[in-house]
Amino acid sequence: MTEPAQERELARARRKPHDVPDLPEGVTPARVRSFVRRGRLSSLTLDRLERLGPARALPAGRFDPERAFGRIAPVVLEIGCGHGHAAIAYAAEFPSWDVLAMDVHTPGLARMLASADEAGVPNLRVEQGDAVVFLEERVGDGTFDAIHLFFPDPWRKKKHTKRRFVSPTNLDLLARVLKRGGYVLIATDQDFYAEHVLAEAAAHPRFRASRIERPRWRPQAGFEAKGRAVGREIHELRLDLVD
Repeated sequence: MTEPAQERELARARRKPHDVPDLPEGVTPARVRSFVRRGRLSSLTLDRLERLGPARALPAGRFDPERAFGRIAPVVLEIGCGHGHAAIAYAAEFPSWDVLAMDVHTPGLARMLASADEAGVPNLRVEQGDAVVFLEERVGDGTFDAIHLFFPDPWRKKKHTKRRFVSPTNLDLLARVLKRGGYVLIATDQDFYAEHVLAEAAAHPRFRASRIERPRWRPQAGFEAKGRAVGREIHELRLDLVD
């Protein structure tokens, strides 16, 4: 083994393994984090945030779509937008709709800001933070026409099941913020997560679940591309809000 290779092996050995703590007793799904923050910010990330972030940031306080986008139009929320491939594609394909993209991963949002700037989509806004807290504290009833949840963390381990975003409490929350006739689009490359979503929706009085065709506008990038590369099936699900 060469000296540089030995140094890399030693560095890996010194790293502490990433471990998600068990959920404390009595914690309800609405307050369980469905994500884990990690990583440092590069100078490029900071530059993108400073230059491009303000123009696409939401005004402080209660979310007012007309104030945020400068017009009255249908609004879709994408939760966990990653690098923004789907959000930007939707904004470009449907210019009469407005898109709010949310995530907790700062470098990913910075990349999305750069890509959105190149794409020239004026109908896209970006918010960093926990979507559950945002919806609970800043969003009124019947605000969104649609909600997108593409390739959420499936949280495989049984002890982490409550961290899955699709839960009874979060479905209650989505039902509240959706307009009448609204819907949720969900995509996953994990068979067990698709079954989990279908089971949760079947048990919820406000949603009717169905399998649908893959949306043509969504680019095959990110987790979808990785899933397809190893032969996984992509499950496309739609949860329609019912009275």
